[in-house]
Parts: sequence; structure tokens; C-alpha cells
Amino acid sequence: MTSLSLGVEDGTTPEQAWEPDVLPGFERLTLPLQPDEDEPEVVATLVRRARPAPSESPEDPHGDEPRRGIHRVGADNPQVARLWDELSELGRRLHLGGAGRARPEAPSAAADEPQAAVPDAGVDVLYVHGWLDYFFQTHLADFWESLGVRFHALDLRRYGRSLREGQTPGYVRSLTTYDEDIEAALTAMGHGRDAAPERKLVLMGHSTGGLTVSLWTAHNQERVAGLVLNSPWLEFQPREAVRKIMEPGIRVQSALVPRSQLVNLDRGLYARAISARFDGEWDYDVAWRPDAGWRATPAWLAAIFRGQDQVARGLGIEVPVLVLLSTRSTIPTRWSEDMKSTDSVLDVIGIARRVPDVGSLVTLVRIAGGLHDVTLSAAPVREQVWSETRRWFRGYVTARE
Repeated sequence: MTSLSLGVEDGTTPEQAWEPDVLPGFERLTLPLQPDEDEPEVVATLVRRARPAPSESPEDPHGDEPRRGIHRVGADNPQVARLWDELSELGRRLHLGGAGRARPEAPSAAADEPQAAVPDAGVDVLYVHGWLDYFFQTHLADFWESLGVRFHALDLRRYGRSLREGQTPGYVRSLTTYDEDIEAALTAMGHGRDAAPERKLVLMGHSTGGLTVSLWTAHNQERVAGLVLNSPWLEFQPREAVRKIMEPGIRVQSALVPRSQLVNLDRGLYARAISARFDGEWDYDVAWRPDAGWRATPAWLAAIFRGQDQVARGLGIEVPVLVLLSTRSTIPTRWSEDMKSTDSVLDVIGIARRVPDVGSLVTLVRIAGGLHDVTLSAAPVREQVWSETRRWFRGYVTARE
């Protein structure tokens, strides 16, 4: 079988230039889209692990120089070794206990030899983020690639890498508008509408992205081998009854003042739970993911309501679906330590009740201690996420013909 590190050919045309991404070891492709809403330069952005240039030989990547996107770890990395020595010396000077510990063990002699490549599973994953978000979860790419999968992530129009000056962040009038973003990404991956790919396709979406990819999959089931939903926003927080009460008024506002700003209830509490600047462990660009969020627009919320109404009427998806969802929610009115181990964004009970409306072959996994983005939960919780996703993937995607 082929190795992922060989950079198997995808559908990218020569004029589409991949360039280094803001994430070390990754690269991005800007996908021009049709103009909409009279805003400048509407684009989406596809991100993947950096691959060797065509002129490089995977078997002989310039002697001791690591291949692009491949980083030495532990004591075998000179920068890590130097940093460890400097910290140890500082600790000795400050008389800190444990500062004299030896640097991490260097890999054994056997580890110096080329390691066996992960066999190619013949599967591509496209990940789509949620509201007020963009792709920064490199550990998610690590997980999928450990299964032999080619991982790609998509920053939708007006989010993250795709947000341009003068644009309304996250603005859209219909979730079907994102069909163009998804199709552009899939075409670049070799999964275009007119393609006949030999590789399987799995879509993964978080929160609003989970709702978006569910709606897209419902109309493109023949192209999808599986769907993974990470805390998908399948229902409004106060449940269906409140959504139906709010919907007429929001629809009117959407028609009259689509870009007006709604009241922002985000107090930055979820950001506190995940950001390394506060009580979390993750680093990200606050320009693309501001702590207190953006103020939503009536047009955007009306689009969400229409999508959730479609889910409530049943999407009829027949491909295997995995839903990952925390066991508990915390109402985000004021900070509590529970927010470090619960979903403080969505109502998980309401979401769980909507899961059967997605399709006929849906696996719901409730994650104890899970945050809204379950992949950003504490390390022991993430291990459960990886374990359950791995089991589902091997049982429903790679084992099915």
C-alpha cells in the first residue's frame, strides 16, 4: 500500500498554488469563490499537512534534513535539547527541586532508522469548523493521520484564513451557500462532483460546521462514506419551542436589516475554558477567534433556524454517522470550574434528542468531561474521543465495501 508521506496526487490543478500556512508544518490553498453580498474577495481556504515538493525524494530527503511537515521529537530535536539544557541550568541556579533531571531519553538506535510509514487507509477527511472558529487543532490532524487518513480542513468564507478586511465575520444568508465552499475544497482534494475517486470520503464538522456538513451530506450521500459530528448544533439551545417562537421575528429582521447586530450573550467563558491564556491549554489567533465573539446577525441566525428545522423534519442520511457529545452542559452565565469539563455553549440534552433525526445508522457517544469541542477537552477525555472515533472508523468506514 502507498504511504501517506509520499504525497499521493490529488485533484489540485497546477495553477492552484499551495503556500506555507500559519501553522508550522501545514500548507494552505486559497479557493476563489463567486462574489456574494457585495463584499470583497470571497474565498475559502483549504489546509493540509505540508507535503514534499515534487523534486524531493521521499527516500532521501536531503540527508539528515527532516522532510517538510516531519519534525524530530524529544532529545533528537536539537532545539528541544538546547531548551532543556537552558531550563535545567536556570533551575539549578534557582535551586529548584527536580531541575537537575536528565533531559528526555534520546530515541534508541532502532529509532534512528527510517520508521515504517502508516499504511494508507484510502480515506480522505475534510473537517469543517463551527461559528467563531477556524482550523487550529493540529492534534486532530495527527489523530486522523495515525489511522492512515489524508486530512484536510476548510476555513469557510469570512472565517479565519478566509476573512478579509471589510467583510462581516461569519455572515451568510443560507447554509447552502457553503455548498460552494465545500465543493471547491472537494475538487481540490480529488473528490469533485464529476470525479470518480478511488478513495473514500469522510466529512467531519464541529458545532455549526456539524449542522452544515449534515445538510450537505443529506443531498450528496453517494459521495460520502461516513460523517463525524463533534457537538453538532442540531437544535437551538432553548429547544424547538423557543426556536419556533423566535423564528418569525428573526425572519423579518433578516429581510429588513440582515446585517444588523443581535445582542451578544457570549461573555468569553468558553474561551476561558480552552485558551492557554486563561484556564485552558490551547493556543490560537484571537483575531480569528476573539474571546467575546462576534455579534451574530439576523440573516445568519435565520439560516441556522432553517437548517435546524430541516433536521427536525429528518435528513434521511443512510451513511454511517458518529456523533460525539458531552454528557453535561453548563449555562454560561458566570464562570464555574464545571465549564472546564462540560459543554458551556450548547444544550447537549436537546442535541441528543435530535440525533435520531439525522439518519438511520447513527452512533451517539456521550463523552464524560467533554467540552463543546470534545477534541479540546482534557487529555484523558481526548483519549476517549480518539478511542471511540477509531473504533467507529474501523467498523463502519474501512471495513465496509
